[in-house]
Formats: sequence, C-alpha cells, structure tokens
Amino acid sequence: MPKFLLSLVLICATTFVWAQDSQQEKLEQRKAQIQQEIRDNEKMLQSVRKKEKSAVNEYLIQANKIKLKEKLINTTAKQERLISNDMYINQVQVNKLKKELKVLKEDYAEMILKSYKSRSEQSRAMFILSSESFLQAYKRAQYLKQYTNFRKNQGLEIQSKTAQLVDFNAKLDGQRQVKKKIIAENQKEKVTLEAEKKEQQKLVNSLKKDKNKIAADIRSKQSESKRIDRQIDRLIREAIAEANRKAAAERAKANPGTSEAKAPVSSSKIALTPEDKILAADFKANRGRLPWPVEKGFISLGYGDQPHPLHPSITVHNSGVEITTEDGASARAVFAGEVSKVIVLSPVNKAVVIQHGDFFTVYQNLSSVSVSQGDKVTIKQNIGKVRTSGDTGKTIIKFLILQNTSNNNPEGWLQSR
Repeated sequence: MPKFLLSLVLICATTFVWAQDSQQEKLEQRKAQIQQEIRDNEKMLQSVRKKEKSAVNEYLIQANKIKLKEKLINTTAKQERLISNDMYINQVQVNKLKKELKVLKEDYAEMILKSYKSRSEQSRAMFILSSESFLQAYKRAQYLKQYTNFRKNQGLEIQSKTAQLVDFNAKLDGQRQVKKKIIAENQKEKVTLEAEKKEQQKLVNSLKKDKNKIAADIRSKQSESKRIDRQIDRLIREAIAEANRKAAAERAKANPGTSEAKAPVSSSKIALTPEDKILAADFKANRGRLPWPVEKGFISLGYGDQPHPLHPSITVHNSGVEITTEDGASARAVFAGEVSKVIVLSPVNKAVVIQHGDFFTVYQNLSSVSVSQGDKVTIKQNIGKVRTSGDTGKTIIKFLILQNTSNNNPEGWLQSR
C-alpha cells in the first residue's frame, strides 16, 4: 500500500477512535445524570409513601422512575455498542501489527544470517578493495554503512511495534473488563425495571377500586384549572393594555396632537419599546436552553390535550406543564425580566407572572412569594416556594410560557434532562 494511503487510513482510524471516546464520555455523563434523577425520584417517592395521601401521585412518580430506568438501560446499551466498536478497531490494529512484526522479524533474521556469513572484517575490506575505481569503493563503503544503519533501524522498529502490540492488547483487556461490567449493570437494571413494573401494576389494581372517585376528582381539577387559566389570561391582557396605554401616553407627550396618540389600545399584543425588543429577542434565542423553574423534578403532566395517565378515557387539557418536585422546593425565574403580576388564586395558592419583552412566564401553585410587582428579576432568582398539597401530598409547580396571549409548549423551551 502506498505510504500516503496508509497514512490516510491511520488518520481516519485515529479520528474515529477519538470521536468514539468523546461519545463514550458524553454517554457516561448522561448515565450519571439519569442515575441522579432516579435517586431524586426515589426520594420523592419515599416522601409520598410516608404521607400515605395520594396513590395517584405515587403512581405518577413510579411511572417516571420506570421511564428513567428505561433511559438508563438504553444509554448503557449504547455504551456497550461503542465499546464493541472500539474493541473491533483495536483488534484490527493488533492483527495488523502482528503481520507487520512477522514480516519484520523474518527479514531481520535473514539479514542477521547474511551478516553472520560475511562477518569477518577481512571480507568487508576485500569487498571495498576489490572495487574497480575509487568512486566504486566509496559507494561500497557507503552501502555497508547504510546497511548497518538499516539493520539497526529495523531492530528499533521491531521494538516499537512490539511495544505498540503490548499496549493494544492491554487496551483490549481493559475494554473487555469494562464491557463485562456494563453488561452486568444492564442486566441488573433490567431486573429492577421488571420489579418496578410489577409494583406499578399493584398500584394500578389498587386504584381501580376508587376509579369513579378519581375520575370525579380529575374533572373537578380540570374545571378549576380552566378557571385559573381564564383568570391569568384576563390579567395578562390587562397588563398588555396597561403597558400599551403607557406607551401611547409617552408618544402623545412626545408628539402632541398626532393621530397615533388617539389610536385604540390593544389588549392582545404588546407594543414593544426598543429595550423590550432586545429582551424578547434574547428570550427567543434561548429556546431549548432555559433552566427549569425548579432545581429538581420531572414533568408529570405535559402540555395540551392528552389522555390522563391513569384514565386514558378522560381527556385533560394543560395550558403549560406540571412539574412534580420535592417538598420545600423553591420556584425560580427561567430568564431575566420584570414581575408583571403577583396573583392570589386562593389563600394557599399564588402565582407570579414575569414579563420578558412580549413573552410572559407564569409560575403557579406557590405557597409564598418573595417578589413584588415591578421588581426586576435575574435568571434562576428564587421567586417563591412551591406549595405541597395537604390533601394529596403532591409538590407540583405549573409553569406556562406565553407570547402575548398565545400559549407555548414549555417543554420546547426548557433544557433537556
């Protein structure tokens, strides 16, 4: 094989191995993240079981734990495939080095034998002295020198390739051990997954006894949720209209007597100032990268119309996402902005609306609030405490994102977990 082709193959192989190592590192980080989420989930589950108030909530947490276990198994399986690929590449290198070493050793042995037969200094001298000219004698002397150097270099190359072979074999042995460990981990997780599914089925069977009561509770909560949505929509429209009135007053003051100052005030679309435009553009640019409104938790009810996780025959609507978190969790702003409204939905349920240009984020189901209307907030700033229901033992924050008065799916805006 030409040297440049051999170099190209080696470069490609090295790049591929580097990419595999990088991917393996990412998978290891993802696995550690999932394992931490499983531990957090287990902590929440134990908390709910101690309170013994909501089998429904226990079911939802259990269902999320099963999802996390499945993610962990899939991640571990990807790791196993990557290691198998690495092992194949390393085995190819081992086979290649063995062939090269065999050829090198055979050539070296033949060269040593020839050198042994012509080892006397006299024969070397005669080889040079029998030259027909000085130039030929010089060339023969150079040839003997090059031959000696070549033999030395060939010996060094054999040593180098032998060392490489030892390294690759050691690497393969290490990878075999890692693969063996990963396979064992995967088998263990599969066993625990089956146990989790059996536990979940027991919960489902116990909940069937209270099916009618649970269904009535779901419908009641849906009705309450729609009432709160209407209240929030009304308050956001009021905030938009108020902001537009202020902007119109500023324009009228700057340009008295203009028709623009007399234009009707919109309650559905906010008139952005230059500063608001920058803030809205920054918020939009961070789609998919916003931090979660709580440090720990999982989405127990997604956005939009969907079958209820326990009663698929009942369709529930959600204007945002519901995130189950741990008892005592703090709510935090997902982006910098200004507190537009602090809403008292009931004596034990408060909500905070934060404006980010023409975007609004809403944090519902707070037991206490630590900000006031007009306050400027920074990203991840604590804005209150998430309420734990006394009836169910659930600690859930409802989180909404709106552009003007149009709801967005928050899952598409938040960082993936």
